[in-house]
Amino acid sequence: MPPMQFICSVFFVTLLVERTHITEGVRWLALGTQAADLVNLKTVRMCDKLKGLVKRQRRICRENIEVMESVKKGAHLAIEECQYQFRLRRWNCSTVNAKNIYGNVLKAGTREAAFVHSISSAAVAHAVTRACSSGQLQKCGCDRSIRGKSHLGFEWAGCSDNVAYGAAFCKAFVDSREKSKRMAKTSRALMNLHNNEAGRRSIVENMKTKCKCHGVSGSCELKTCWRSMPTFRVIGNVLKEKFDGATEVVERKVGTRRQLVPLKKQYKPHTTADVVYMAASPDFCEKDNKTGSLGTYGRFCNKSSKAMDGCDLMCCGRGFRTRRKVITERCHCKFYWCCYVKCKQCTREIEEHTCL
Repeated sequence: MPPMQFICSVFFVTLLVERTHITEGVRWLALGTQAADLVNLKTVRMCDKLKGLVKRQRRICRENIEVMESVKKGAHLAIEECQYQFRLRRWNCSTVNAKNIYGNVLKAGTREAAFVHSISSAAVAHAVTRACSSGQLQKCGCDRSIRGKSHLGFEWAGCSDNVAYGAAFCKAFVDSREKSKRMAKTSRALMNLHNNEAGRRSIVENMKTKCKCHGVSGSCELKTCWRSMPTFRVIGNVLKEKFDGATEVVERKVGTRRQLVPLKKQYKPHTTADVVYMAASPDFCEKDNKTGSLGTYGRFCNKSSKAMDGCDLMCCGRGFRTRRKVITERCHCKFYWCCYVKCKQCTREIEEHTCL
């Protein structure tokens, strides 16, 4: 049986945080510091009881309880972004159940599995880094290594995002599964580790410099700047492009090292920031429990589109059903000084197309 994938692990951490907040946080809230310590002790014990985490992940969980809230946020962020990026494709990143979030889609080393690993790793790194910069974590804060005067003439100041800490924590926690004894010697572990790193690199390589001017009447006598992460939507767009241009690879032994190389010589060599995969994807047209495909029956499609969301491609040539629907929406909105907007209610008829 293929190993559990990382996303299951972070989902279990989500359950850990939510369960602890509900059952313990409320009960002991009014009982002071001693009660809070007991809550933390019980939370630590929960790390040991969680299924789906390897030994090293449990240890990291116990030692970094405060960071687990950010891991939880990262898990949700990854799922939301995955579903946004694939909303118009046959595989739309549907979640199946809490135990096996994406079903059997992750069992094979497909492009889809590669994307899930990269977006999940990126989401955890992004969420932990954001928590550092906002002062939510005691173990980290802003990146203080960027200081002094830039060669471009501005002063480094403000709160630069500590992406080094976020990426390092993510690597320690997320990569532990692939480095466990059960996984370490498999080709799939190499693929997962590569895509985990590609997700983290997508943040590092897209950091931006933001600046603020200081001076009389808005003049820029002094300009201070800091390094900032992009929004996670930008990261999702970057990784989706890498998914579309992913390289198919195989494992080769070069000397004493095992590494991934392009399956065919004419394929472009991949970098650490690229997404790679090892198995062809199913077409996702029909329901298939073995591959995890849910099929496209009943999916909405765009009759006028020639892209993947078009009815011809989305419905895999089976045809589609059209129904007319009357909707009510706000219209003819007008702004009144000061300060409200008044709208009328308009009805219109639309057509909805669903796959047969």
